[in-house]
Amino acid sequence: MKKILLLGASGSIGSQTLDIIKQYPKEFILTAFSVGEKVEFIDQILSEHTSVKHVYLLNKNYVEYFSNKYPDVEFFTGKSGLVQITKKSIYDVCVNALVGFCGFEPAVSVLKQNKILCLANKEALVVGGEIINKLLSKGYGRLYPIDSEHVALAKCLSKCNPEDVKNLIITASGGALRNVPIDKLNEQTPEDALRHPTWKMGSKITIDCATMMNKGFEIIEAYYLYHYPLDQIKVLMHDESLVHSIVELKDGTFIVDYGKPDMHEPIRYALFEGKSDFSVKVVKSLDELKDCHFHEYNPERYPCTELAKEALQSGVSKMIALNAANEIAVNKFLNHEIKYNEIYEITHRVVSKQHSLSNCSISLIKTIDRYSRLEAKK
Repeated sequence: MKKILLLGASGSIGSQTLDIIKQYPKEFILTAFSVGEKVEFIDQILSEHTSVKHVYLLNKNYVEYFSNKYPDVEFFTGKSGLVQITKKSIYDVCVNALVGFCGFEPAVSVLKQNKILCLANKEALVVGGEIINKLLSKGYGRLYPIDSEHVALAKCLSKCNPEDVKNLIITASGGALRNVPIDKLNEQTPEDALRHPTWKMGSKITIDCATMMNKGFEIIEAYYLYHYPLDQIKVLMHDESLVHSIVELKDGTFIVDYGKPDMHEPIRYALFEGKSDFSVKVVKSLDELKDCHFHEYNPERYPCTELAKEALQSGVSKMIALNAANEIAVNKFLNHEIKYNEIYEITHRVVSKQHSLSNCSISLIKTIDRYSRLEAKK
């Protein structure tokens, strides 16, 4: 039985991970978790998982209250609390479902503890892919992605030889504003951008889907996870979100991961370390998928994706700036403080100011992150 540390238990991925743990009580047991502002989830989770001995909560004002209520549970908070819980709790697998830069250091810490990391936190690889890959290459821990696109790529790649691969193709729904004319995008409100046509997710990633910054992040993730050059990682628009990713082979055939837009399967795949049952389709043409509609990706409509690709080519420091500025800009947009197009404009300006650096230490990554957030706020 695998002991699970769940970071981000109150979010979309976190709640679905709890579903899987309940579904397989002989395989998994929850021993530690974290929540952000949603402290109301703590009572519910602790009542259903009495095996939990360590909890992180973002709001330090509640630590004394919960510590008194649950004397057998150790509570963490503060800037270092997420790293502390990865060091002090007892677990075999960490599901990192945190949103944003805060997921980076815990991801590194989990690998340094030689544990299994099931990673849904895109930002960890965006800002620290080189550090994470170095740890993995030295034998520290194991990493399994949870993103549906990268789980799909893992499935498809397991069915072919690396030398036969022509392209990795990541599909994209285009988000809630995909049918809005380009010249009308700046008139769209946060509420408009949060109406995703096929997925139900948290607000930050849903806005990232609208701008397709998330697709840029996923390209960076695929680059670090599967080690193919950028020019072999493509984006294809797909309306229904039934095809999660595609591997195109040199002989002209396609290996396709096909399934409903539901994160339970990618989470299950990661928790079982890729050993769960799955099937893929092999087709000679994508036209054979009769219930699917595909469209060419338009880089002019989604400049955030292009900005992410440019950052990947320019060095780690640019990707750190990209992530930090995007987090600030998305938050400002959600709070009705800026217009939609300013998400890209602000992020682009901050990335442009950042000098190109590679092989950044954790300390330097944190410094660039702080500086970039200040610049974005200005």
